Amino acid sequence: MADRTDLKAHESTYVGMLGWLKWGAVICFLLAFLVIWLIA
Repeated sequence: MADRTDLKAHESTYVGMLGWLKWGAVICFLLAFLVIWLIA
């Protein structure tokens, strides 16, 4: 089993990745909305 230092590093990486995924989803939604608006 991993010790506490590995879990802290893992948690930090996980939280950072969730932040990137959240903002990536927002940007993709905005880009899709822009493309649909330009086509319409």
